[in-house]
Amino acid sequence: MNLLFANDRAGQYPASYYAATATPLAPFPALMGEARADVCVVGGGYTGLSAALHLAQRGFSVILLEAHRVGFGASGRNGGQVGSGQRLDQDDLEKRVGLPQARRLWDMAEEAKALVRSLITTHAMPVTFYPGVAHACTSDRQVSAAHAYADRLRRDYGYEHLEPMDRAGIRALIGSDAFRGGEIDRGAGHLHPLNYALGLAQAAAAAGVRICETTLVHAVEDGAKPVVRAAQGHVLADHVILAANGYLGGLNPKVAARVMPINNFIVATEPLGARAQEVLAEPVAVADSRFVVNYWRLSEDGRLLFGGGESYGYRFPDILRTVRKPMLQIYPQLADVRIDYAWGGTLAITMNRMPCFTRPSAHVLSASGYSGHGVAMATLAGKILAEAVAGQAERFDVMASVPQASFPGGTALRWPFLVLAMAWYSMRDRLGL
Repeated sequence: MNLLFANDRAGQYPASYYAATATPLAPFPALMGEARADVCVVGGGYTGLSAALHLAQRGFSVILLEAHRVGFGASGRNGGQVGSGQRLDQDDLEKRVGLPQARRLWDMAEEAKALVRSLITTHAMPVTFYPGVAHACTSDRQVSAAHAYADRLRRDYGYEHLEPMDRAGIRALIGSDAFRGGEIDRGAGHLHPLNYALGLAQAAAAAGVRICETTLVHAVEDGAKPVVRAAQGHVLADHVILAANGYLGGLNPKVAARVMPINNFIVATEPLGARAQEVLAEPVAVADSRFVVNYWRLSEDGRLLFGGGESYGYRFPDILRTVRKPMLQIYPQLADVRIDYAWGGTLAITMNRMPCFTRPSAHVLSASGYSGHGVAMATLAGKILAEAVAGQAERFDVMASVPQASFPGGTALRWPFLVLAMAWYSMRDRLGL
C-alpha cells in the first residue's frame, strides 16, 4: 500500500486544525502530456517548494510535481516549531565530523531559521513567527545537562538566546508539575506550518514555477536527460530533485534505504479561553525531553495543539487515544476539555537523525529525513539543492559528508527493528532513565 493514500483522500488536506484555518490557495492543475524543464522537482513540501523557488530566482525553468496538494505531507501537519541547531546537538556533531565541520553545520542551521523569517517577510506570507521554544526536562540529570549545554553554546558558539530554568521557572511557564526544569530558546520560534507551505507555493508560482498537483510520480528514469513519469504525463529534465521525504515510497531505493517514514500525531482542543494561561504563560512552544517527544503550543485562537506518539507502518492508530494520554499526563487539569481536531502525518527519520543529502545518480539530487527538525532545515535544504544544481555544490557536499548508514534489515525489515528499538526507549522514558 502507498503511504500517500493509506490515511488520506486523494487531493485533499487532512481534517486538521491547520487545514481548517489555512489561507485558501486555489488548486494547481495536474500534469497532462509531455513537458520540458531544466529541473523537475518531485514533492511539494518545504524542501521541494524552497528548491523550486530558489531555482526559479536563478533563472531555471522548473516544474514541481505533487501527488496531492502542496504542503499535503509533513510540511502541512507538523508542530510548527522552528528549532535551533541541527537535530543532533553540537557535542555529538563534533565527535562525528570534527569541530570545523560541526561549526559549519551550526552556522547553516542558524541561517535556516533566518531564511524562514526572511521568506515570510519578503513574500508577505499570511504567517506570524512567534519567538520562543522551551525544552522541558523530566529528570534532574537532564536539567543539569541542558544548563551545561546552554553555557557551552554561549561560550563556544556565541549563542546567547538560551535561558536556563529551574523547576519553579518551568512550572510557572507551562503550568505542569511533570518537569524538573529546562531552558527556553528565545532564538527559536513557531508558526502555522501549512500557511507557511502555502506561502512558499505562492512565491514559487509567482517566480515562474509550474506547479502540478494531484500528479503522482511513479518512476524516474535515469540518464543524461532524466524522465519523470506520472499517470497522465511525463517531464523531460536536465536535473531531478527528489523531495518526497516520508512519502518517497519505492521511487528511489538508494534513498529509501537511509530514510524511513514514521507517523506522528497531533490533537487540537476546543478554545481554552482564560484557561489558556494555565497551560502556557507566554506564547512559546514546548518540547519535552522524552525520546518519543511530546510537543505543544497554543494556537492563535487559544487552543492547545499537542503532539505526541509514534507509529510505524501504513495505517494510523486511534489518534485521539494515542495523544490524549500523554497530554493528560502533563495537563491532568484538562481532562474535561473537548478535542476538536485529531490528525496524523508521516515524516521521515534517518539512523543518525541528521538529514540525508545524496546524489542517487549523476542528474538526480535528494534531501530528506529531517527527523522532526524540518521546518527550518528543509527550507534551507531547498536553497542548498538549488545551489548544487547551479554548480555551487560546496554546502550540499558539507551536508552529504555527514555519515549516513542504511537501516538494518533493509526496507523490508526496518520497521520491525525500529519497533523493538522504540519499545526499549519508551521503557527508559517510563523509568525516568
